Amino acid sequence: MKSWWRKAPAAANDERLAAESAVAGGAERALRRLEWTVIRRLDGLLQGDYRTLMRGSGLDLADLREYQHHDDVRHIDWNVTARLQTPHVRVFTEDREMAAWFVLDLSRSVDFGSGLKAKREISAGFVGVLARLLTRHGNRVGALVYGNDLEAVIPPRSGRRHVLHLLHSMERRADKADGPAQKGMTRLDDLLKSAATLMPRRSTVFVVSDFLSEPGWERPLGQLVQRHEVIAVRLFDPLELELPDLGLVPLRDAETGEQLWVDTHDAGFRKRFARLAAEREATLRASLAKAGVDALELSTSDDLVEAIVRFADLRKRRTRINASSGSGNVKAVAA
Repeated sequence: MKSWWRKAPAAANDERLAAESAVAGGAERALRRLEWTVIRRLDGLLQGDYRTLMRGSGLDLADLREYQHHDDVRHIDWNVTARLQTPHVRVFTEDREMAAWFVLDLSRSVDFGSGLKAKREISAGFVGVLARLLTRHGNRVGALVYGNDLEAVIPPRSGRRHVLHLLHSMERRADKADGPAQKGMTRLDDLLKSAATLMPRRSTVFVVSDFLSEPGWERPLGQLVQRHEVIAVRLFDPLELELPDLGLVPLRDAETGEQLWVDTHDAGFRKRFARLAAEREATLRASLAKAGVDALELSTSDDLVEAIVRFADLRKRRTRINASSGSGNVKAVAA
């Protein structure tokens, strides 16, 4: 893993800078558009309270008190608990200057979109907005970029230029998507295992994916949750849930390139498709809830501002419920 952090030779740096310059205009325009059309609206609606989307982790011990049902068991002070024979937890001074990581699934399946935008564009918009909000408040953001495999690790830094660098990396991955088809389905479990290895300190982690992957990602996601605060940002397109009557149409697997013709005029086929899609949705939501992960669901037809505000309200409501009732099992899902 050390190779990710090694300095590239001068020639390699020149090539990288030239490539970034070629796409700088596009990333700059995209970020400016997000700043004017999304972030300005969020500033008014959230009143600057980005804390509802992520919470810092304190490092300075402020106090000790008896354990309550809603407390994080990781904060139990076992020495004090053994001495007093009553569970006690450490209370920290919360540190708002935190690191956030975007674990980005940019495999072929996120190129799909039945309307004006593809899932990849929704992903870039979300990352641009959240990264800009965080870095504007002095926090650091980093990213893991997955295409056919883990292709880039961007260490956490702050500043607008760093957000542009992150968007550049996403654009470069989009250009690579025009190449040969993937070898098999996405292996989201490999990405999550890499994330656990590459994030040494507790952070807020946004897993941005459509979760169309080979099975087996649930266990590494649960392991990631044990150390970090994890938020799943699930991308989807309405056409993935229900097919309209379009007659005989070709369907192609975006990741493997396999293509077949289906008769969408067949009502029975459309009904079976919707049933299987609903079962997949229920299984995915159950897996995320079991792992203890809050989920923001982003459709290609969604308004990004409304989705983020809705999610922030749900997280705020969940925090209040946990504080008042001690229940740690209420999950926030923004549809």
